[in-house]
Amino acid sequence: MEVTEEFGRYLGQISESLGRAERKAGLKEYCRALMLPLKRKSIEPLAAAIDPYHVPALHQSLHHFVADSPWSDEVVLGAVQGWVLPKMAPQRHGLVFLIADDSGMPKQGTHSVGVARQYCGQLGKTANCQVAVSLSLATAQASLPIAYRLYLPEAWTQDRLRCRTAGVPAEVKFATKPQLSLAQIRTVKEAGMPGDVVAADAAYGDDTDYRDGITALTLLYVVGIKPGTTVWAAGTGPLPPKPWSGRGPKPTRLRRDETQRPLSVKELAMRLKPSAYRQLTWREGTNSKLSSRFATVRVRAAHQDYLGDTPRDEEWLLIEWPKGESEPTKYFLSTLPADISRKQLVAAAKIRWRIERDYQELKQEFGLDNFEGRNWRGFHHHATLCIAAYGFLVGERLAHGNDAKKNSAFRAPPSLPEGYAPRGASSSATTRPQLDSNPALAHRRRPRSKPASVPLLRSKLTRDSR
Repeated sequence: MEVTEEFGRYLGQISESLGRAERKAGLKEYCRALMLPLKRKSIEPLAAAIDPYHVPALHQSLHHFVADSPWSDEVVLGAVQGWVLPKMAPQRHGLVFLIADDSGMPKQGTHSVGVARQYCGQLGKTANCQVAVSLSLATAQASLPIAYRLYLPEAWTQDRLRCRTAGVPAEVKFATKPQLSLAQIRTVKEAGMPGDVVAADAAYGDDTDYRDGITALTLLYVVGIKPGTTVWAAGTGPLPPKPWSGRGPKPTRLRRDETQRPLSVKELAMRLKPSAYRQLTWREGTNSKLSSRFATVRVRAAHQDYLGDTPRDEEWLLIEWPKGESEPTKYFLSTLPADISRKQLVAAAKIRWRIERDYQELKQEFGLDNFEGRNWRGFHHHATLCIAAYGFLVGERLAHGNDAKKNSAFRAPPSLPEGYAPRGASSSATTRPQLDSNPALAHRRRPRSKPASVPLLRSKLTRDSR
């Protein structure tokens, strides 16, 4: 399973920060195995793919590296970014997006860290699962996950014994998904990484504090919101504070009354004339061009503005109403410039498809959701290594086009030895590896002979007891 010179250099660079030789070897072996066309990529199948003759020993070694070894996820992800981001050349391709999202992974039982009954996007319903919040950096050419953090429901953070058992660090407290996402964005901003616009769906964008937090970081946003979100349409707004009577504190808060009230974005959308909507195409899909009808309106967000003394700044409301639907299906708020074209605004709102593709490939091709361990460290280490393997593929696509495949990391298509039988399969003369007949495997230890069957052992014990 010899790797190409480029993949070897990549593994050498991202493993350099691990220091100890056995950790470097563990990262290289794990990432090599994640590149292979395996049906499942939990630790045992990975070990069997790397060395089918010493699976137990390698399984133990890889398990220790992933579940117990105290190396830094952030440092390894930083090394991956150091390899991939220059190839993305964000300074030459217009706006750079930070795409926030979360992903659910079905999980049985109650002991695996963070598992609970919650909404699982992979299943499209509430189910027993783990949920991770992530951040991807995206340009028009490519995207790369740059942060990944498990979401812990309150039922977990309130149970300190269960957290200690799962290895959750003592400093980890409950935080909502928008709070986790905002912390990731803040870390990226403080590190000086590229990023101009935050994109997120309504699970994040409908949170006013989340939008305000992005603005406070001097970033723009284009985020989904829910139909009930209230806004002030152009030409309307909250009433000024009450006139001061000369007694008591001077009123400073904005007001509303029965005639001066904000509208929900759905109500505003339904009031627009049909001519306000225009058919636009934003990109080529798998089978056809993706297009829909969109309207844009300048509005001010109205959520609890009566607690302040000045109206919020104007921003874009983007409404999507596909032809044939009885009402609009999606709404977005955006602080992108007032002179941006409708087509550009739509393209920015739809950039989230890149993180959905990231998740699809990370799960289907790199086994992101295949980790079978239970602890906090193992969950994050496995995800980091999956992103590391995926990062090489992203770099290869940027260099050689979208047709680049995982197996381009190997000089020849890797395969198991002829006649190899996985653990648990029946053993026979035709399925057992023939070590003696393969000179390349002569240094391997011959597999132990199959233990005597239960009836034969019972017969022997009976004879010995006479």
